[in-house]
Amino acid sequence: MTKKDAAKKAAANEAATKKATAKKQAKQQKQLAPALGPIGMMRWAWTQLTTMRTAMVLLMLLAVAAVPGSLFPQRNQDPQSVAQYIAEHEVAGPILDKLQLFDVFTSVWFSAIYLLLFVSLIGCVIPRARQHARATVRPPARTPVRLNRMPVNGVIELKANQGDSEEIAQTLRSILRKRRYRTSIEENKGQVSVAAERGYLREWGNLTFHVSLIGVLIAVAVGGLFGYNGQRIIVQGEGFTNTLIAYDQFSPGQRFKAENLQPFQLKLKDFKIQFDRQERADGKYGQPIDYEANLDVRHSPDAEWVTEKLKVNEPLRVAGTDIYLLGNGYAPMITVTDGEGNVAFSGPVVAQPQDPSYMSLVVLKVPDAKPTQLGFQGFFLPTTVMGENGVAYSGDPEALAPSLNLDSYYGDLGLETGAPQNVYVLKTEKMTQLNSRKLEAGGIVLGLNPQNREYKLPEGKGTIRFDGLKRFIGIEVHHDPGKPWLLGFSMLAVAGLLASLFIPRRRVWFKVSDPDEAGKRRIEYALLARGEDPRLQTEAEALVKAVSGRYTLAE
Repeated sequence: MTKKDAAKKAAANEAATKKATAKKQAKQQKQLAPALGPIGMMRWAWTQLTTMRTAMVLLMLLAVAAVPGSLFPQRNQDPQSVAQYIAEHEVAGPILDKLQLFDVFTSVWFSAIYLLLFVSLIGCVIPRARQHARATVRPPARTPVRLNRMPVNGVIELKANQGDSEEIAQTLRSILRKRRYRTSIEENKGQVSVAAERGYLREWGNLTFHVSLIGVLIAVAVGGLFGYNGQRIIVQGEGFTNTLIAYDQFSPGQRFKAENLQPFQLKLKDFKIQFDRQERADGKYGQPIDYEANLDVRHSPDAEWVTEKLKVNEPLRVAGTDIYLLGNGYAPMITVTDGEGNVAFSGPVVAQPQDPSYMSLVVLKVPDAKPTQLGFQGFFLPTTVMGENGVAYSGDPEALAPSLNLDSYYGDLGLETGAPQNVYVLKTEKMTQLNSRKLEAGGIVLGLNPQNREYKLPEGKGTIRFDGLKRFIGIEVHHDPGKPWLLGFSMLAVAGLLASLFIPRRRVWFKVSDPDEAGKRRIEYALLARGEDPRLQTEAEALVKAVSGRYTLAE
């Protein structure tokens, strides 16, 4: 056998030996670590879930999971925007909808993180609270044998004949108690010492912070389950009663009941806007700078009407419900007479603002017109200015020269099918156009002057008249029964966090020695902080000063 063959054989034997050894060790390890079993696995999972590290990870996941709620429109807040987004994104829209990204805060995955965080915090707090409660009533730590090993230590020498060791220990104890220390006196081999500790509120603050987080989660859950959120447009002079059918859009909580609605009433008296009339370099002349709605409010059915003010950053609170000012605009008063001479419609029409000058979209559907249904769409201009190309636009957001510019249609509005329609969209597929710039009859232009206030529709379809102008506001009614608790727990969490950050945890020991031959006594002292405490040396100096105020120190 050659040397090369012998080397190969030795290498193969060595590899086989290593393999056999590894296999034997794995078998032994398997025998030493038996399977946990179902109960063991549950205990292990509970231990992992109730660690503070897991709670922090879940808290970060909850914050990350909330991000899509600000990136995508949410169905409970604006279902029209959600439907429009899905329609515009034919591929991504349905996928995002299946992933519940339009219902983030009620989705399965967000709720799972929320519940896991809730359970994890409870599992973390309860054992720590028990442990700290026992530590609070436990005597301070015993005096170490060698105080000179502590980070802050020193010796105080007293002149002779100033009391025995027990009397001095009681005096030191009273000094420490005045500085809010828990104290105990020990005696070991004839030597008296005083042990003291303070700062237990630091840990209690930490526990309070985590308990408050649990309270915040509960308050948010209560608000989501039993609260509601709704929107309504109120035209000047009209009212609103807090009932389900009165809302334009309503988003209830999962456990909401209609009988829980607070019975209050609102009526819009007037709405005022303050415009910026100063010349500006950026050209933004006439920008609104303040909004104010005066509302007549009835807090309950048997209460008196009172006048309240509603502003953008000053919500109105009625019967435990918050009312916010969302938007505003103009509502032209329009009267439509059909082809048979009957009034088919008369009232305000809400115009949707499209730009800062309050050029607004107007859509009017008249299903009661005879012999055929009528429809109108166009623009309302608060201050009508004619451009060089013959196209009118609004030159100012204030109603200085209002006008209606409309196109008219007749035919089937599609309302009898029962399918829901957007009130601000006119479906013209089954309708014939009467008026338009492109037609011989031209468009409809109405103003408040007697000469152009009324227009007669072609083909004997009736008339349309511009009667006047009112303002409207959009309000959001938000009821959250957990909101007061949320505020309380949030403030408690801040207080607990401040306590855990700024209350120091300290231990102090005094050891009183027997008098020496000259009758002098030595008092050894030492201080120890839990964590970093830059004021520990200052505390030691304050204690030495307090002792020197009671006794005469040796020179």
